[in-house]
Amino acid sequence: MTIQSINARNQFKGKIKEIVEGPVVSEVDVETPFGIVTSVITTRSVKELQLKVGVEVLALVKATEVSIAKL
Repeated sequence: MTIQSINARNQFKGKIKEIVEGPVVSEVDVETPFGIVTSVITTRSVKELQLKVGVEVLALVKATEVSIAKL
């Protein structure tokens, strides 16, 4: 599957704002025109992809469930 074949509604272009590295997993905050998207990925992937603050990325969102709560 290529990035082009993924539904455009599930893709957000942005720049990495912050990376909080842990020993196993890391949080990657991506600043998009729609707000911040946070991804939790392995620290190994952060290193292999050479992710750093300021790098342009594409956040791909896959959700199987969305919950709603009344405020």
